[in-house]
Amino acid sequence: MAKNISLKTLPQKKHRILVMAHAHPDFSLGGGEIAAYNLFKAYRENTKVEDAWFLARADRRRGLTGAISLRRPNEYLWEQGVLDWHMMKAAHQESLTTWFADLIRALKPTVVHTHHYVHLGLEYLRVIKQVDPSIKIVMTLHEYMAICRNNGQMIKTGSFKLCSRESYDECHQCFPDKTAEDFWLRKHYFLSHFALVDQFVSPSEFLRQRYIAWGLKPEKVVVIENGQADEPILPPRPLAEGDTRNRFGFFGQINPYKGLDVALEALAQLPKKERKKITLEVHGANLEQQQPEYQEKIERLREPLIKQGVVQWLGPYQPHELRQRMAGIDWVVIPSIWWENSPMVIQEAFVCGRPLIVSDIGGMREKVNNNVDGLHVAAGNIRAWQQTLHATASVVDTWIQIVAGIKRPLTYDDCAKAHLTLLQCGVLGLKG
Repeated sequence: MAKNISLKTLPQKKHRILVMAHAHPDFSLGGGEIAAYNLFKAYRENTKVEDAWFLARADRRRGLTGAISLRRPNEYLWEQGVLDWHMMKAAHQESLTTWFADLIRALKPTVVHTHHYVHLGLEYLRVIKQVDPSIKIVMTLHEYMAICRNNGQMIKTGSFKLCSRESYDECHQCFPDKTAEDFWLRKHYFLSHFALVDQFVSPSEFLRQRYIAWGLKPEKVVVIENGQADEPILPPRPLAEGDTRNRFGFFGQINPYKGLDVALEALAQLPKKERKKITLEVHGANLEQQQPEYQEKIERLREPLIKQGVVQWLGPYQPHELRQRMAGIDWVVIPSIWWENSPMVIQEAFVCGRPLIVSDIGGMREKVNNNVDGLHVAAGNIRAWQQTLHATASVVDTWIQIVAGIKRPLTYDDCAKAHLTLLQCGVLGLKG
């Protein structure tokens, strides 16, 4: 692992690093783009890096022009998109061999650290090597998009049943318009481009194992957690006499996979007397972008709970507002019904000193230790969520015990150092 290798005994080489992402945090606040942007900033501040740049795909509401423009010093926007989502082919092909290739020639990076191919396509990987075969490509995997055509969720379309492995026949059942042979071709198209990647990084061991089972070589995938701000923990929420740790917070995207409806159902089914002892704050975004039936389901569940004062709908937030919002809650809940990888909110909660209640699957199970720094609940099990919310809201001792087990996560600086160690020892093939 990169963290076990020392740079002190190695020849020092300053890198020129281009970080790429599928979106810019100025326009989109998903975990992947935020992780990529923060790593870019940490690279720039590291003395072992000569220079670093950030290139993000952006939709500037004027069509897929393919244009690359300067956002601010060392930050670029690429008006690119994907035309063929099945094969992940870029929409603006001409810009790949013109403006994108010209940018690579002008910046002369020694490393391209890419965090996605969604909205970018896969072809840019080949263009990088065509411009300069000596450029090392590092790819951070944030989900299961290469494995699963269903938005990388590894969930059956329609039924929301979890998938444990790839299967051409089962993929065909999810997407009847594509044959099993189409999915075979898709996998090998992805693999042909992934062969150009010198090193993969996974924020979780769970995700790493999924990609190894899919076809990546174990030595090509290492685990480095996403970095977080180096900030002090927040003081506990002040309690009045007789109060308990009964304020829960949901943070992030609101979509069918994130399981907010599971938490709302659990609250709705509690006896009214017990329900009114609990408050769930919803700090969520993008409900309006979901399918109408899901929007209607959430509205049906939340409306009576809001009227009763059980749910407080506080809406989306900017990254700089997160600490202020977490200051007023006791527990962070992640009721996701898909595997997840390494939800950013887990590490953010630990920085703030807030314990978590999470579904017992995937990266959530890995990142949160049951009865140590959080609690596990059976994914999608409304009864289990109901019991856990009621039990944790009724006493204070459990919260005190769990908070004591929280450990500080990796900082931005630590994360950059781990990646630089990987570049020096793993990607360049040097030994310490």
